[in-house]
Amino acid sequence: MGQYAVWVEFDVLPQHVADFRAAVLQNARSSVATEPGCLRFDVLDAVAPGPRILLYEIYADEAAFKTHLTTEHFHVFDRLSTPWIARKAVTFANVTQIAKA
Repeated sequence: MGQYAVWVEFDVLPQHVADFRAAVLQNARSSVATEPGCLRFDVLDAVAPGPRILLYEIYADEAAFKTHLTTEHFHVFDRLSTPWIARKAVTFANVTQIAKA
């Protein structure tokens, strides 16, 4: 199996957007810097409806994603952010990469 993608949608409580954004950016930076299997970790601010923050993560494979879930930086993010979230939805996908010619 090839690369493994994770799409996460967070509806963030309005009073916690700044704190959530800081925490998720720290998690993303740590993931890219310290996890060899984390190939991409984008944080997106939805234009509408808001406040919604989206994550697009690509890992070398599903095992690399499962390793991500065991890291200290993920646990810190999860522990901090859980009370700031009104809704969370996660979608997993296998990646078919189309390269530009």
